[in-house]
Amino acid sequence: MTAPPLPKHPILACVSRLRNGLDEVVDVQATYLSTEEKAAALRELAVVESRVAGLRLKVMAAAADVAEIDAARDVGAWYAHHTRNEADSSRADARLARSLDRDRLTLADALAGGRCNVAQARVIDRALDALPDRLGRELLERAEATLVGYAAELTPGQLRRVGRRILDLVAPEVAEEEEGRRLADEERHAREKTQMSLRPLGDGTTRISGRLPESAARRLCTYLESFASPRHLGSEADNPQPPIDRVPYPRRLGEAFCSLLEHLDPEKLPDHGGDATTVLITLSLDQLRAELAAADLLGAGDGDSDRLSAGEVRRLACNARLVPVVLGSRSEVLDLGRSSRLFTRSQHKALRLRDRGCRAEDCTIPAAWTEAHHDKPWAAGGSTNLEDGVLLCSHHHHLAHDPRFTACRLPNGDVRFVRRT
Repeated sequence: MTAPPLPKHPILACVSRLRNGLDEVVDVQATYLSTEEKAAALRELAVVESRVAGLRLKVMAAAADVAEIDAARDVGAWYAHHTRNEADSSRADARLARSLDRDRLTLADALAGGRCNVAQARVIDRALDALPDRLGRELLERAEATLVGYAAELTPGQLRRVGRRILDLVAPEVAEEEEGRRLADEERHAREKTQMSLRPLGDGTTRISGRLPESAARRLCTYLESFASPRHLGSEADNPQPPIDRVPYPRRLGEAFCSLLEHLDPEKLPDHGGDATTVLITLSLDQLRAELAAADLLGAGDGDSDRLSAGEVRRLACNARLVPVVLGSRSEVLDLGRSSRLFTRSQHKALRLRDRGCRAEDCTIPAAWTEAHHDKPWAAGGSTNLEDGVLLCSHHHHLAHDPRFTACRLPNGDVRFVRRT
């Protein structure tokens, strides 16, 4: 007598039905659905997807023996290998599965019932993990239920923001104290992790990498964006067509960082080597006047990476951000940053009142983000006065000292740049 087949486990039976149902529609075209049917299908499929994910995580939470049989490190590693998924996401799934099975029963029920999706579940789980155990189990369960309730109307990003202030909703009497503790811990952690490194790449650039406290990073981002995309504050009649910036955002931020450094006031920086923080550049008078020449940076080290072109020196000299030490034929110092070469603050104000912004043709960068430039180069005998001065934005100031371009004044006072042929 043949023994009857063993009944399938209900989970396996469910998986089998799901596969059979999907097989039935694999060749069916969605084109013929009405608009309302497509919308309904998408909503229902999202619910089904969340419920299937919840079932998968439930099985993962009970699958430690599967990993052990195959000698895998854990069920996340086993799952990544056998399903050809990314190891990081599989490990994250395994962690969430353990949390749902052990601590987040309300969240697990919501995921199994399709009332939240996996992305929302991750956010809720992390928000609850961030709450200290000293608050007690009852309060944590209230926080969990509150966040699960918000999942019906909030995106993961919105849930994340609510999760950071969940105590304001469920326990306002302790929220302020706990928020202070959390912020103090985060700030202490940020100080311990703060670092920055500068590595010259040997091609005229240096790679900067680091990790900053969030408050400092936000401030830096605000400063850089003010340099990267200043907006003209005049009327539409003054500025009918703002320029379209086609420069990639990362490059604009990099250029903005350079502009920020150039606009720092050396007199307000800490003393460095007995003097205000200043970089000295040495070059001969002939080099300063030449279109193509190189200058050395004193105190910056040795090597080609510590040199600048004469054109860049002439541009920087307009703003006194770097001090050129001009040498004669016998290396005697002819000029050490003469004050008469630099535009005074009063002259800057007068130039802003006169020019109103960058005077490059069709440029709308406001005066606050411009630099004073000598129309006739100082090295060629130009004078530091209003007649020989003009305001240019950082981009056009670079062009003014770029030997690949020529600049000419138009009758209305604007500056037109033309690439040399």
